Amino acid sequence: MASLDWSQCPAVESIPGKVSGAWVFRDTRLPVATVIENLEDLSVEEVMEQFDVTREQITAVLDFVAQSLKPSEPTPTNAHSL
Repeated sequence: MASLDWSQCPAVESIPGKVSGAWVFRDTRLPVATVIENLEDLSVEEVMEQFDVTREQITAVLDFVAQSLKPSEPTPTNAHSL
């Protein structure tokens, strides 16, 4: 699977020197990877409680991942350009 371009997700940030430059939820030190990994075993509510992250933050990241994994739509062709 291709790597995601997290720079396109407004809910996260990567700052050199902050958590070793890992992608974290904006204005936190919580790595996105930590939340995604824990969602394998915990409910969203449990992750929110355990990591002090909001439903909106989790939703924004999951929506970004889902959109990034969708196949790109083919560019429509114009009959005149053939």
